[in-house]
Amino acid sequence: MRLTMPLFGNSHVLIVGDVMLDRYWHGSSHRVSPEAPVPIVNVSLEEERPGGAGNVALNISALGGKVSLVGVVGKDPAAILLKNRLDAANVTSDFQVSTSKPTITKLRVMSRHQQLLRMDFEETFGVEDSDSFDEKIAPLLPKAKILILSDYAKGTLQDCQALIKRAKAAGVPVLVDPKGGDFSRYQGASLLTPNIAEFEAVVGHCDGEQDVVKKGLQLIAKLNIDALLVTRGEMGMTLLRPHQTPIHLPARAREVYDVTGAGDTVIAVVAAALGAGHNLPDAVALANLAAGIVVGKLGAAVVTEPELRRAIHSEQVFERGIVNEDTLIQAVEWARAHGERIVFTNGCFDIIHAGHVGYLDEARKQGDRLVVALNSDASVKRLKGQGRPINPVDRRMAVLAGLESVDWVVSFDDDTPERLLHRIKPDVLVKGGDYLVDQIVGGEIVKDNGGNVKVLRFFENCSTTSIVNRIKQQ
Repeated sequence: MRLTMPLFGNSHVLIVGDVMLDRYWHGSSHRVSPEAPVPIVNVSLEEERPGGAGNVALNISALGGKVSLVGVVGKDPAAILLKNRLDAANVTSDFQVSTSKPTITKLRVMSRHQQLLRMDFEETFGVEDSDSFDEKIAPLLPKAKILILSDYAKGTLQDCQALIKRAKAAGVPVLVDPKGGDFSRYQGASLLTPNIAEFEAVVGHCDGEQDVVKKGLQLIAKLNIDALLVTRGEMGMTLLRPHQTPIHLPARAREVYDVTGAGDTVIAVVAAALGAGHNLPDAVALANLAAGIVVGKLGAAVVTEPELRRAIHSEQVFERGIVNEDTLIQAVEWARAHGERIVFTNGCFDIIHAGHVGYLDEARKQGDRLVVALNSDASVKRLKGQGRPINPVDRRMAVLAGLESVDWVVSFDDDTPERLLHRIKPDVLVKGGDYLVDQIVGGEIVKDNGGNVKVLRFFENCSTTSIVNRIKQQ
C-alpha cells in the first residue's frame, strides 16, 4: 500500500454539530498578583477561532475540501464573529439562532505557550434550539459525500438517529465523533471515532491492545456500525472492522505540543479522504499523519494541504531501498499496519546473476514486501573463506536495491539471520535450492510467530561459486 494525496477538491462534507467560538488571550507573565496567588498576564494579543464542529470544518477547508456546517448559535456578537471567521475560511454555514442561550464560547488565557486558565460561557441547548434542522439539512445532504456528526455534548445533536437514518437512506456514510457514556444514540453509523478515554467510559477499562480489539468488536456488533477508530494518544490509533484484521497505527508526533483539537483533525481528514474516493484504511493512515502534525501546534490548529503532502512524501522513505536495521523495523511496522505481508530472505549475493534475479522475483510473489538481509563482508569471509566476498557489501546492497522485486535491503554481521528474524517476525521466510523446510535456519522462529517457511525452485547452473571458478579457469 502506498499513501497518495487525495483530490480533496472532489470531496464535499456536511457537518452537523456543536459549534463554538474559541478565544485566546496571549500575554507575558513575570510576576504574581499581590491580591491572590495567581500570575498576572499582560494581555498583548487577542485571537478568535471557530471551535468544536467549526474547527472540524476549518480542517476540511484547509485541505481544499468543500464543507457545509449546520449548528446552533446565540443571538449575539460572538455568533457574528464566528460566522465571519467561517466565511473567510470558505466554509458554508447555516446556523439556527437561539434567542434564549448564548453562542458557546471558550476563553483561554495563554502565557509562554501554555494555558493558564480557561473560562467557558455556555448553556446546554434544548430540543427547541434545533427544531428547524430538517429544513437546513434537506438541501445540503444530496450534495454531500460524507456526513459528520460532531458531538461535544452541548445539546445541538438532539436526535442523532434521525440524522443517521436520513443520511443512510440517501447513501451518505455517517462519521461520528461521539461523547457521553451511551453510544446507542449513534447506532447504525458508518464510523465512530472515540478517543481511548471516551471508549473506555463505554466499554470499561482495557488492559492492553488485545482488550481494545475484543471490546471494540463487541461494541461494533452491539451498535451495528461498520467500523470503529479508537485514537489512543501516544499509542497511536486502532481501526476495527468486522471480520477483518485490526489495523494498529503508531503515533506519528515527534513532539507533542498541544492535543487541543486533534480529534477534530482526525475525523476531518478521514471524512475528506473518504469523500475524495480513498478507502477507509488509507483515509485513517492519512488522518494519523495529520494528527502527528497538529499536536505539534498550539491550540486548536489545522493541517494544511502542503503540510500533509510533505508528511506523505516523508513516509515514502519506507517505500524502497537500503536501510539500517532500526529503519527497517519501522518500515516493516508501517507496512504491516497497512495490512501488507512481509517476505524475508537472506544470503551473501556476492555476484548477482540470473539465478538470483529469478529467485527474488519468485520470493516477492509470496507477499507484499520483500526484505533481503545481506551477510556483511566479515560474515561472508567466515562462511566462504579467504577471497570472498568478491564485491564489498555496499556494492552488493546497491545492486539488490536496484531490482524491482526488492523493497528493502539490510546487512547483518552475524553468521545467521536469527536475531533479525526475532525482530522482524516476517510472514514468510523463503530460501532457494534443495533445502528441506526443516533445514532452513530461522524457520522455527518464523513458524512460532505464526509465519510460513517456503523453499523456492532451484535455478540450474547458476551460482556465484561456479562463476568464480569459471573466471579462474580462463
